[in-house]
Amino acid sequence: MKHRSVVIGISAIQQKGDFNDLDEALVLMDKAVKEAISDSGNVLIKDHIDEIRIPKGFWKYRDPGKWIAKNNNFKITPTTYITKIGVLQQNLINEACLKIENGEINASIVLGGEARYKLLRSLIEKKDYSETELNENPDFYVKAKEDLYGDEELAELGAMAVGYYATMETSIRKNNQENVEEHKNNIALMYEEFSRIAANNKDSWLEKPYSKEEILETSQSNKMLAYPYNKLHCTSWNVNQSAALIVCSEALADKLKISATKRVYPIASSENNHMIAIQQRPKLYESIGMIYAANSINDQASRLGLEIDAFDLYSCFPAAVKMFSKSLNLDSAIPKTITGSMPYAGGPLNSFVLHSTIKMIEKIRNSEVTYGLVTGVSGMMTKQSFCIWGKSYSEQFILDDVSKQAKISEIPVELSKISEGEGEIIGYTVFEESKNILKAVLYLEDEVKHRKVVSTRDKNFISLLMEEEWVGKRIKFKNGQVVH
Repeated sequence: MKHRSVVIGISAIQQKGDFNDLDEALVLMDKAVKEAISDSGNVLIKDHIDEIRIPKGFWKYRDPGKWIAKNNNFKITPTTYITKIGVLQQNLINEACLKIENGEINASIVLGGEARYKLLRSLIEKKDYSETELNENPDFYVKAKEDLYGDEELAELGAMAVGYYATMETSIRKNNQENVEEHKNNIALMYEEFSRIAANNKDSWLEKPYSKEEILETSQSNKMLAYPYNKLHCTSWNVNQSAALIVCSEALADKLKISATKRVYPIASSENNHMIAIQQRPKLYESIGMIYAANSINDQASRLGLEIDAFDLYSCFPAAVKMFSKSLNLDSAIPKTITGSMPYAGGPLNSFVLHSTIKMIEKIRNSEVTYGLVTGVSGMMTKQSFCIWGKSYSEQFILDDVSKQAKISEIPVELSKISEGEGEIIGYTVFEESKNILKAVLYLEDEVKHRKVVSTRDKNFISLLMEEEWVGKRIKFKNGQVVH
């Protein structure tokens, strides 16, 4: 298997401090590449890099890959890819592995980075923040074919992810038959444990663990972002973090005499790329495509006789962790993260899966883990990925894309055409629309089971929504508003 793909170099970088101590994202990513090259044990690997794949971040650079290649004197001008939100981060790794195994390329770098903390410090310290201008386009700019949102939900919730996940969370709560108080305590206990794991992760953004009570209590530093989520339930994207991994062929690793201690293999991966906006999903609390992808990865593990002994489930919000855990049929006692989760380890917008993958590779290298499973998400729980990593393999890298199967089974629900009527609540959230003004957004099924998204600013009704379960109850609506 001379073309067998293997990761030989990794790095994860984090910066804290004042504005002048911090780098912009481009420099962070460049540093991550330098460290990954060094980590491989042979700097000559840089003469064999055929491509660089980068998920698009908050930054405005057109093509950081070409700049990084020139800055590091790469022998080859690599093919560069930039992928937008809506493309799975795992997909970048999978595509690189497939090209290597098909003999099309020798080596690839997959990297990402964010510098929102530097931007935050610039506002706090009243300093000018500017990025290096890179106006050359990448060779390939990859984006999803479908939209991440429906028109109605985008109009009511905007583009921020938290409201969408919070809506799914209330649907999950109802499906799990938890009452409001049980649910609040359960997610706080889960995230209390995550914060303890993060406190022991040297690469974690937050350094102290949080108690259940701290996670539950709303305060200036722990505001309700979208009911039932406080800030400490939500991904923390104001970070200065970058990550890079180098994947190459086994033959090239042998030629460069890369130590066996550095080598970790992608064993199998599954992806669901079937996109449906939340308002049209048959069930808000589960994804059929996700279940297919989870079954696929479980089947591969069983077929290969692999015992998965560590997991890092994508953790932007509690709903994601729960949906992954359920799809994989994980026991509640099994730890769901090795990083400490995105609220505490840090959640760079579109590249966290690189950080969780690198942490898993570190643990495999150190013999703390034999086989580990990393999951990923793109969009509003829109697409999902699973990947098993290990120190040894018995066959070629396996990739199963279940999207066609999912498309046949998971058919979008029709949108309601009526402007006035009655509907059953299938999920909802509440957030602060402006200072001291709360808004509730409710997803409904009308009399013929078609979907509607409506809202209200009625204080009394909003109080009831946060005190008791309203999923499953019926309400009246007119012209997009709840009728009280």
